[in-house]
Amino acid sequence: MEWLTDPSIWIGLVTLVVLEIVLGIDNLIFIAILADKLPPNQRDKARVVGLILALLMRLGLLSVMSWLITLTKPLFSIGPLSLSARDLILLLGGIFLLFKATLELHERLEGMPHAESGKTAYAGFWMVVTQIVILDAVFSLDAVITAVGMVEHLTVMMAAVVIAVGVMLLASKPLTRFVNAHPTVVVLCLSFLLMIGLSLVAEGVGFHIPKGYLYAAIGFSVLIEGLNQLARRNFLRHLAGLPMRQRTADAVLRLLGGRRTNNPGTQDDMPVANDTLPFAPEERSMVSGVLTLAERSVRSVMTPRADISFLDIEADRDTLRKQILDAPHSFFPVCRGEVDNVLGIARGKDLIGDLIEKGAIDEAANLRKPIIVHESIGMLRLIDTLRDSRGQLVLVTDEYGALVGLVTPIDILEAIAGEFPDEDETATITMVADGRWIMDGSADLHAVAHALGLDPAWASSAGSFSSLGGLLLKHFGMVPTPQMVLDMKGYRFTVEQVSDRRIDRVDVQYVGRELGEASVSNLRGDHGNH
Repeated sequence: MEWLTDPSIWIGLVTLVVLEIVLGIDNLIFIAILADKLPPNQRDKARVVGLILALLMRLGLLSVMSWLITLTKPLFSIGPLSLSARDLILLLGGIFLLFKATLELHERLEGMPHAESGKTAYAGFWMVVTQIVILDAVFSLDAVITAVGMVEHLTVMMAAVVIAVGVMLLASKPLTRFVNAHPTVVVLCLSFLLMIGLSLVAEGVGFHIPKGYLYAAIGFSVLIEGLNQLARRNFLRHLAGLPMRQRTADAVLRLLGGRRTNNPGTQDDMPVANDTLPFAPEERSMVSGVLTLAERSVRSVMTPRADISFLDIEADRDTLRKQILDAPHSFFPVCRGEVDNVLGIARGKDLIGDLIEKGAIDEAANLRKPIIVHESIGMLRLIDTLRDSRGQLVLVTDEYGALVGLVTPIDILEAIAGEFPDEDETATITMVADGRWIMDGSADLHAVAHALGLDPAWASSAGSFSSLGGLLLKHFGMVPTPQMVLDMKGYRFTVEQVSDRRIDRVDVQYVGRELGEASVSNLRGDHGNH
């Protein structure tokens, strides 16, 4: 027992433990990858059983160290190449490692690791344990031979191996969690194993590759992967700063087939039919409408003041009757003199009855108290108000109490599913050719964004404006004249018709280039930027 007090023995033990741990890192990486093939409830058990059996194998190899020393003697020769038992073990182990790493890389890069028919296919428990033991034998051969050459006492060697395997047992689970949480690290580790397998094959046939080269390559790759993980972490931190609603909407839209491209200038650029995407464009549009509905303003869905069909209670019977019969609406705001002086809301059929029986509108009998909301109300609260109104329209006012529009349930439906023009209306957006549209100035910006394949967030860029005409007015800074042009987001917006200080019609054409800033010009004059 005198060797226990020898400092050189303890120095050798510590050095050997460190070497065993360092030489076992590659083994741990592959154990983490192999354990991932098992069901989650068996992975810890496989790691423990595999490493314990591997420990017993290492101890067995150490106990026959005299035999290990003879493994370097040539067994046979093939021409100038002499192969020993150690060379054969390294050669076969390297080939096995190349095969397993290549197979794993193929499955990972194909994007369907261990999956078939939509179900995860797990490997057998003992099959994985056997692979762990075999790989440990291949990886540990050099470590065992190193141990035999470093120290003289078998007890010290065995103690170092037991300590090293104990550390590997403790490190295997967190390493497995880390590897599974970072798929790119798995690919990097498999690439390392390919390189190690190649070095084993090369060493088995007599071509010695200095370990320093391998460690330098691995270290450089780890540095690059570390930078990649840092960049990904910063990207995720940036995403975490975005509103949860926006992140959820983007994720759902990606699952539905992705956002439409920003340049749908021709038919070839458009999303293709249902045989290539799991959801039709109309379905993705409706889901997008639902997800972005709460972010929209009331102005973007309401019928504006200028388009409200109201009845003046002071008008004569024939005029009122004609207005009611000509309008495709069932509810009407009844006013006195002007639209801001609302007396109430009434059904068209009740008003027709009054006009037939009494010759005038019975203000006391058929007028309902108007439901009025402020224009700043949120969409979800507005929907609750419409639900409680039992089909009645809701009036919208500004901060001064002036009427700015009205909302009906059909307006909410149009915000989700697109326009449903009345009999007296025409579509506000019409595609006349590939990459060209004719749009009304009153076209809702969200509908414009959908038609052009732009991000829905672009519709919010007009500030308080909710129509295409409002957006153009914002950029022009004045009421435009016909043929004035705005180039924006790769599209050219040409004003076609203006009346009563309003933009009535706009020609929109895809011009095939993305512009950093909106560019205003006039087709009749200079094309400079303003």
